Amino acid sequence: MSNAPKALFDKVWDAHVVRKIEDGPDVLFIDRHFIHEVTSPVAFLGLENRGLNVLFPERTFATADHNTPTINQHLPVQDPLSANQLKALEQNSAKWGISHWGLGHQKNGIVHVVGPENGITLPGMTIVCGDSHTSTHGAFGAIAFGIGTSEVEMVLSSQCIMQPKAKKMRINVNGQLNKGVTPKDVILYIISQISASGATGYFVEYAGDVFRNMTMEGRMTVCNMSIEMGARGGMIAPDETTFAFIKGREKAPKGEAWEKALAYWKTLKTDEGVVFDLEYSYNAADIEPMITYGTNPGMGIGITKKIPTSSEVKDGKASYEKSLNYMGFHEGEEMIGKKVDYVFIGSCTNGRIEDFRAFASIVKGRKKADGVTAWIVPGSHVVEAQIREEGIYDILTEAGFQLRQPGCSACLAMNDDKIPAGKYAVSTSNRNFEGRQGPGARTLLASPLVAAAAAVTGKVTDPRELI
Repeated sequence: MSNAPKALFDKVWDAHVVRKIEDGPDVLFIDRHFIHEVTSPVAFLGLENRGLNVLFPERTFATADHNTPTINQHLPVQDPLSANQLKALEQNSAKWGISHWGLGHQKNGIVHVVGPENGITLPGMTIVCGDSHTSTHGAFGAIAFGIGTSEVEMVLSSQCIMQPKAKKMRINVNGQLNKGVTPKDVILYIISQISASGATGYFVEYAGDVFRNMTMEGRMTVCNMSIEMGARGGMIAPDETTFAFIKGREKAPKGEAWEKALAYWKTLKTDEGVVFDLEYSYNAADIEPMITYGTNPGMGIGITKKIPTSSEVKDGKASYEKSLNYMGFHEGEEMIGKKVDYVFIGSCTNGRIEDFRAFASIVKGRKKADGVTAWIVPGSHVVEAQIREEGIYDILTEAGFQLRQPGCSACLAMNDDKIPAGKYAVSTSNRNFEGRQGPGARTLLASPLVAAAAAVTGKVTDPRELI
């Protein structure tokens, strides 16, 4: 039986099962635990109330991101709730000997950006965080998923978690991507095909030419949004691209340990003959730059297409109409030409250096459109430094843009970066739910190229016209 072919997901999961509970969940050992200021304070309080300790503080990593301002980070945080949460993270980390990268720390940034950046995220690991977009780390061939506050407490105290094993889905995308089509467009296209709930109960493996040819930044974008189709997480088999990205990073194995790790990582791929519970295949040539028009990430279309009619969508007519009413859109309308008030580039989805290179490639030699407010927010201080070193900062400044400081920013508006009610924001983040970017805000999810095109034209524009 041991020679039966296994999927990547099974190989990693099975290697971490501490105990199987009959007709129940598995007890899973967790290699890496990321915490931030939003979901951890209550978990630490729970530990205290029950007289428990943090079992392996060296396996937990803390960074401040959700509540952080993206300007004047050297000044005291004005919002009292945010200030209290940031202080609690700092105090709890100090008390338990947990590595903490707070505001002003050179390694501070969005949790799902700084993990890979520092070599904390490695293939074959189990990784959790009290944050739904933990699936980002699956880009390295890790099993990574978000957990709730009580589970954060469980991992802190036992380094284990009780989880039912998910079903397996594979999504294949083969062929050559067209000009102007980015990893963000690939995942938005997949979600538009499957729907925002089409992968519920599954762990997704992404396979095929398109993912093999993707950079690590692109793979992280794809895995980041796996949960926007209901999946528990997403993963991509590690390969030479993965190994080259990791090598030499601070927390990555070195010397003999590197060679040993590499030998293991090379076994982390799905064997021939594995049958998945569900499988989809798509052609890269069918994908164009995408944009969403509704209030879930599955409500997306190619940028040149028209908003579908209620008879063409799977959602109920009433909820579909409610969504369009919220957005101020109508069935059959074109998205191209629609006015844009705000542009946001950043978040754990598109806050890496590759994203700012793409944004700058459109902006170079052009000017920010009048009437557009643009929030340009790197995912970490490392990315911010790269933006300056590579001359991207100069391109942005000459075009009339201002670079902000690292943080989650307008992705979920838990700081000062809120889109005003009724305003339209082209956003490179991951969710377009009602009120996600501020009460009454209207979000159009898109790639950094589409965001840049909107920023310089003041309206939804096909970036291929500007490349």
